[in-house]
Amino acid sequence: QLQLVESGGGLVQPGGSLRLSCAASRSIFNINAMAWYRQAPGNQRELVAGVTIGGRTIYTDSVKGRFTISRDNAKNTVYLRMNSLQPSDTAVYYCNGGGSLGGSPGFNWGQGTQVTVSS
Repeated sequence: QLQLVESGGGLVQPGGSLRLSCAASRSIFNINAMAWYRQAPGNQRELVAGVTIGGRTIYTDSVKGRFTISRDNAKNTVYLRMNSLQPSDTAVYYCNGGGSLGGSPGFNWGQGTQVTVSS
């Protein structure tokens, strides 16, 4: 079973930037879609961004133009570059993968990485 380990979160001021990393325990080359999700306190987990092997991407509306997802199949790693962070971006961020963009995640969830945006 694929294991996913997220890192790179932290406390940042509004307007700041972070880059999250998701390291997979084995090759992600045959996983068509990798994605980042987030869950804020009291809310359900939501899809933030996804990327296919071919480089097609999707983003939830609230992060378009601010976040960039990418994947490095040779390193079995998925990244999320987050710019112009807002307090509403505060959440635990998780990654997962599946057969299609926006589809159901297919693997166990990792521990996630906490992102807190506050002055």
